[in-house]
Amino acid sequence: MSNKMTMEAYKSSLLSHHHMPIPWHNFTSDQEKSAKTASLKEKATLVGRVGLMLLSYGTGAWRVRKSMNEIAREFDLACSADVGLLSLEYTCIDKQGNSYTQALALGSTGVNTDKLAEMEQLVDDFKNGGSAVSIERIHNILDEIQKKSGNYSATLVGFAAAFACSAFVFLLGGGPIEMLGSFVGAGIGNFIRKKMLEKKLTLFACIAVSVACACLSYTLVFRALEIAFHISSQHQAGYIGAMLFVIPGFPFITSGLDIAKSDMRSGLERLAHAITIIGVATLVGWVVALIVNLTPENFVPQNLSLGLMIILRLLASFVGVFGFSMMFNSTVKMAMIAGFIGAIANTVRLELVDLTNIPAGAAAFIGAFIAGILAEFGKGYPRISLTVPAIVIMVPGLYMYRAVYNIGMTSLSDGSLWLTKAALIVMFLPLGLIAARILTDKKWRHCD
Repeated sequence: MSNKMTMEAYKSSLLSHHHMPIPWHNFTSDQEKSAKTASLKEKATLVGRVGLMLLSYGTGAWRVRKSMNEIAREFDLACSADVGLLSLEYTCIDKQGNSYTQALALGSTGVNTDKLAEMEQLVDDFKNGGSAVSIERIHNILDEIQKKSGNYSATLVGFAAAFACSAFVFLLGGGPIEMLGSFVGAGIGNFIRKKMLEKKLTLFACIAVSVACACLSYTLVFRALEIAFHISSQHQAGYIGAMLFVIPGFPFITSGLDIAKSDMRSGLERLAHAITIIGVATLVGWVVALIVNLTPENFVPQNLSLGLMIILRLLASFVGVFGFSMMFNSTVKMAMIAGFIGAIANTVRLELVDLTNIPAGAAAFIGAFIAGILAEFGKGYPRISLTVPAIVIMVPGLYMYRAVYNIGMTSLSDGSLWLTKAALIVMFLPLGLIAARILTDKKWRHCD
């Protein structure tokens, strides 16, 4: 049975979607003909689809372009691509000088490390005789990857956020009460966000509603404990942790990597996307805090010995990174590898801050560098699917929120101080990965 979209079905899809779906199978003229002998249009369309799918799963411009080039080389084509956050324009040129150009766009962006790994495996397999398979068969394989459901239900993703954010709060200095509130708040908030994303609701709505629900859930837990056990009001500081599941680690880090490779369009668009998410989340959190009368106070001192603190930081970092990896749809094995990397890298970072005079930004650079080096032991998985979850727990969400809170309260000096601290750490994190990548990846270190 042909996979070509009927005219009636195609017309229906045009009417029901703001971003019109592309009938990829309609570009193939002969379902049995090998990809190597296909027409320029058929080959170029396949190159574009591979690039667009990789882009939709959260990888950076360099990886998108590299994969497109590898497919194009198997077809004896030259490919030139301009990659953004949601759009891709490219031209393929054959040996006779004929060219084919397409402009493609996504309706939204996201992260799916499992599908990203499958796409990279497909590209690697294609270099070993993949062009002997028919174009139609390759499109069918891409259909299977695209239609593959997530590894975890909304409930499991909610629990992943709950464990990750409660671990995050401990690493920030919180105790059992703050961790409990963050567990409940982040779990409910991310469950709601997952359900909203499944309904394909717009980005701002997903962020605003999920963050508001997370903060309100933390507040209810805190007020209940306050009434039942007369806990100190200082424990309300942990409500910031309940919203940390929205931290846009992938666009933040890939923006720095893209800028380092002079992919300025993609890098700046990703950076703007990440700042938008942080801005919406922190503003919603600030408004909710004003409504329920919460203030971002300092955490109650943990008073733990050095040895116990290191052990608990290793454990909390592993749990946090594992949880974030699940939120990115990593497989359990991939999440475990990222968790071990993050446990070592983040604990070293925190101990450097506590035990030496190294500034937080420099410690973040060292932590990210260690994560980048350790990712070399995760062969077989996309490097970005290990390094980004491993360092997303280093992103200073607490500093960002306090900056917005103080600026909103017109305390500009305090707001500027927290904003400066956050900016320095955010800049140093991708620099650490870039340094590690330059040392360990001979292809990435060259501009061509």
